[in-house]
Amino acid sequence: MKLELLLLFLPACFALNMAPGTNNLLSITNSTRHGFAVACWAGVGRLVAFAGMIAIAAAGLAVVLQTSEVVFLTVKIAGALYLFYLAIQLWRAPVEPACAAASARQRPSLPALAKQEFWVAAGNPKAILIFTAFLPQFIEVGQPAAPQFAVLGGLFLMLEWVAIAAYAYIGSHLGRWFAAPRRRQLFNRACGSLLGLAGLGLLTARRA
Repeated sequence: MKLELLLLFLPACFALNMAPGTNNLLSITNSTRHGFAVACWAGVGRLVAFAGMIAIAAAGLAVVLQTSEVVFLTVKIAGALYLFYLAIQLWRAPVEPACAAASARQRPSLPALAKQEFWVAAGNPKAILIFTAFLPQFIEVGQPAAPQFAVLGGLFLMLEWVAIAAYAYIGSHLGRWFAAPRRRQLFNRACGSLLGLAGLGLLTARRA
């Protein structure tokens, strides 16, 4: 792969990684509630989902989403319903005093948080189509495609990890501002509302 292609790919890719979205919002929320390290490790669920999507794009299977309205609609509705579920959970989340929150932060369920990250990422069919439209632009014609997809996909996942850490860092500092239970409740409900709006946005998404 040519160096000039990589130099074009890296900034464009990182812009996609850092774009505000449901998973990055989830990183902020997890970090605010459970701490920076927990939010970073929970992001592994997102990386697993994106790795699967990259493999699907590389195999050309994303054409199913492009050609089948039923498959696209099914994935879209499932993803939107899961976002609504998370929104309701955040809206109704109990708010404990700061000392209780600190003790609860020591025993989060990492597998559960990672599953949340995974399903939020996997429930968005547009993500697969983004990989299908974005990564092939940097594939050299005439060279084996699979190794190039592996390199580009690996770089994308590395930069996604940086984005996870960046948003988790923001969330960890927000946590200091929301030490009061009332402020944490407002923050949880604001994030829940945003996730609900994202679910509505996903329902209106089209394949094109």
